Amino acid sequence: MFGAGNQGRSGSRRARLRRAAAFALVGAVMTGAAACGGDGATDGDKGGNDARTDGKAPASTSAEDADAAEDADESAASAGSGESGSPGISGGSGALSQRDLTALAFTDGEKIGKYTAGEFSLGEPQGEDYTADPATCQPLVSLAKGTTAFDPASEVHRNVDVAEEMVGTTVAVQLRSYNGGGAAGVMKALGAAGKACAGGFVENRAVAKGQYLKVEPVKAPDHGDEAQAYRFTILDVKGTLKLYEYLTVVRSGATTLSFRADILDTKDIGKVPEEVITAQWKKFEAASTR
Repeated sequence: MFGAGNQGRSGSRRARLRRAAAFALVGAVMTGAAACGGDGATDGDKGGNDARTDGKAPASTSAEDADAAEDADESAASAGSGESGSPGISGGSGALSQRDLTALAFTDGEKIGKYTAGEFSLGEPQGEDYTADPATCQPLVSLAKGTTAFDPASEVHRNVDVAEEMVGTTVAVQLRSYNGGGAAGVMKALGAAGKACAGGFVENRAVAKGQYLKVEPVKAPDHGDEAQAYRFTILDVKGTLKLYEYLTVVRSGATTLSFRADILDTKDIGKVPEEVITAQWKKFEAASTR
């Protein structure tokens, strides 16, 4: 969150400038750990007190995660049955290889309307250092390996933004493929988190915290076997400004396509840009016809 998509493309001067802008505009948000959970709590200040001392959420600490894991095998059988509308390449219960998954993702420099895709130069966005308090909310923060009960066997991450804009909408596009019923289990845990955490939660990082005030379901795209979409309202460190972020996750068989959009501003962008979701889905779906 908070500009996670602005880590930029490798060797890009514009990316370095955007990172500088991010620090200037959002630095206060990310460094105000005390203020986010202080006396000026809002209705969304409902973070629990059971976080681990090492800052990482346990792999499965909630009843929702346990239920999702329990249902994983059944979901795997369904995913591999060939009865769904999933692309053939992801229709089985086995995960795609890193090579195959990479081939389905945006390439460095690929154009999507006014947007340009690129590789992250500073590592995976929303990585394992992003955790939620309470842990039930973890799927809303990060689906990285080690953060939930379901570890992806392969994953690819792309940054999508407008090359000419130093401060503008960015989208972190993340493809993850799972063995067994992992992908379906992730979606079930995500849905449970969307309901349980509607009133807010705390996002923890290594050196900072962020207060989510509200989690709202929004219209999801009609792609894959299932899809979910959410709007997040996030409080700034001073407790006066509200920031907005959007998350859309689509599952097709054993693979999930995640889109997290934000902007370095208080502007509400309204949704994840449809052209980005559509372009990535079409590229993914086309693999079934090869």
